[in-house]
Amino acid sequence: MSTLVDAGPRPARTAVGRLALASLVANILIVVTGGAVRLTGSGLGCPTWPECTGTTADRPGSFVPHGELGAHGVIEFGNRLLTFVLVAVAVATLFAVWRTRPARRSLRRLGLLLALGIPAQAVVGGVTVLTDLNPWLVALHLMLSMVLISLAVVLVHRVDEGDGPARPTMSPAAVWLVRTTFALTWMVLYVGTVVTGSGPHAGDADVPRNGLDPAVTSQLHASLVFLLIGLTVGAVFALRATGAPRDAVMAAQVLLGVELAQGLVGFVQYATNLPVVLVGLHLLGATLVVVAATRLLLLTATAARPRERDEWRKPSPSCRVAQTVVNQEVRATRLRHSVDPWQ
Repeated sequence: MSTLVDAGPRPARTAVGRLALASLVANILIVVTGGAVRLTGSGLGCPTWPECTGTTADRPGSFVPHGELGAHGVIEFGNRLLTFVLVAVAVATLFAVWRTRPARRSLRRLGLLLALGIPAQAVVGGVTVLTDLNPWLVALHLMLSMVLISLAVVLVHRVDEGDGPARPTMSPAAVWLVRTTFALTWMVLYVGTVVTGSGPHAGDADVPRNGLDPAVTSQLHASLVFLLIGLTVGAVFALRATGAPRDAVMAAQVLLGVELAQGLVGFVQYATNLPVVLVGLHLLGATLVVVAATRLLLLTATAARPRERDEWRKPSPSCRVAQTVVNQEVRATRLRHSVDPWQ
């Protein structure tokens, strides 16, 4: 297997970066399409798993929907097919990072986690179907997707960094504030899934909800969102005041902008009785919040960028100048000894 992986030309860093970015986009896409399945009431369009339809007295089981399932079956089956696209991208990314030279252990670990996370996520989705879209399992299914998105962001970022010790880029207080903001982001996301599990758009008309009061859970979610926005505003000012790198300040501003937009969509959808389009947009916004929060966290430290394999063979300009000086001194010494061997 190792020989098979090592055969052929080595991928350039740009190619690895593009595959990592493709993995990120694919993981976001599967969240959006999964939301479309739920919002169209197609969550049980394929009523079993891993097959789409189970075996009955007059019909064998099938992995593809039959006509009786209608549009719901097509939508759910289409979402399942996208999982194979996600797997293909993840495998291609893993293959590329494994062949990168010099070897990058961090990239290999991230690529492996993404490649293994997708089938694990598919199993959770299958169990969700088999339990008739239990709202707590639906929430777990979405949170695992968000974790994969965050890992994909880390992979994209790490392609241009080294594997050595990370060097802080900002003050300890600013790092603490960013980490707290990141942790609160995940709390907001989870409570958001609980709100979804207590309200409409269950994925099927006959699916029970989690039994919690939607008004109470929505208020809790809104309170956490206000706290998150406040922390992010504090992070923006703290990073500016402590002289943090421009990239980190910009990342904090982007996170704040995404949070404000997401909060606006959430407020409007709640006030307008949760229209499908706005709920879908809110789901997309949640993925963007994860991307922005993860990127800000990564910018609290940095490691030296690794050089390509060919770059290690080429001396830097300063080394070439030093080597030229040494060569000149050697030639001058030899010339003196050839004129006067006793010198």
